[in-house]
Amino acid sequence: MSGIVQYVIVRGDLTKTMQWPVGAVIAQACHACTAVTHLFYNDEHTQAYLSDLDNMHKVILEAPDDKSLHELHSKLEESKVDHKLWIEQPENIPTCVVVKPYPKEVIQKYFKKFKLFKN
Repeated sequence: MSGIVQYVIVRGDLTKTMQWPVGAVIAQACHACTAVTHLFYNDEHTQAYLSDLDNMHKVILEAPDDKSLHELHSKLEESKVDHKLWIEQPENIPTCVVVKPYPKEVIQKYFKKFKLFKN
């Protein structure tokens, strides 16, 4: 599975200005990871990623706000990058974007401007 990575981008403002508990934000990322795994389960990279569960590589990044998350979502759609924009219901709040597993050299360029998620 060498070189396959999954990027998870969560909104930093959820904890910083909207006062969401960190656990709630982590739950959003978990929901989105599960959804993207289901949606792209038969993809060759997803299968390679799942074939070595003890060595999965995820990178958790922070989008500053809703606008930056939507800009990323649009860019990924335009580039035909398989991903899931998770929208928390019933509040209808976009909380994170998760891409399916990809080779790092193919996907990394989309996330250069984002920093690691910190609480």
